[in-house]
Amino acid sequence: MESWADWDHVVKVDPDKRLVAGESYEDVAATGTDAIMVGGTTGMTEAKMERVIKACGTYDVPVYIEPSHSGAVVHSGALDGYLIPVVFNAGDVAWTTGVHKEWVRMDEEIDWTRTATEAYIVLNPESSVAEYTGANCALSPEDVAAYATVAERMFGQSIVYVEYSGTLGDPETVAAAGDALDEAVLFYGGGVGDYEAARTMGRHADVVVVGDLVHDEGVAAVEETVRGARGE
Repeated sequence: MESWADWDHVVKVDPDKRLVAGESYEDVAATGTDAIMVGGTTGMTEAKMERVIKACGTYDVPVYIEPSHSGAVVHSGALDGYLIPVVFNAGDVAWTTGVHKEWVRMDEEIDWTRTATEAYIVLNPESSVAEYTGANCALSPEDVAAYATVAERMFGQSIVYVEYSGTLGDPETVAAAGDALDEAVLFYGGGVGDYEAARTMGRHADVVVVGDLVHDEGVAAVEETVRGARGE
């Protein structure tokens, strides 16, 4: 069983952003989150990734890298694994297979035993990731459920990730994705900033992901979402 099958909550740390003044990655690791994911859409460099991975990897919380391009991939013993986004509703096919092919072509050090993919469904048209990938975000709950089924049944994905990036999504749409899945784990990310938002999305998704919150509001706010995701 993959480790994420038991997760409820993940903190996504963006190496291109700072933590709240006075807080450390030790504080982030102590929030009770199940894992730390390191990645971002823009501004990613190997040096920034290395700095954050080194800092997070010293604590007793699993650390995964989620690279936006091959140049941001770091091979480190501090990592528990690599989660590679595949944007299923991308308008630019580079984000379905193209950049992945280039990574494989250029990198001979990939540890396939620790590498998995995430079937992203991007739904906020105003987000950087939607613009970056040319995603078709005008999807009904039925469309999203169909993408989730395609991801699991046709492409064998063990993670389906509904991403609203920067705004709180539609619970009905998230629920439709969850209902469509059998064994795949449903991640939800976007706009989760408090207990109630985390509780709402945690009812429909297996794993609630918070990102900007740790950089904008800090660890106390993250701890609140951990409790919400778990329904505590």
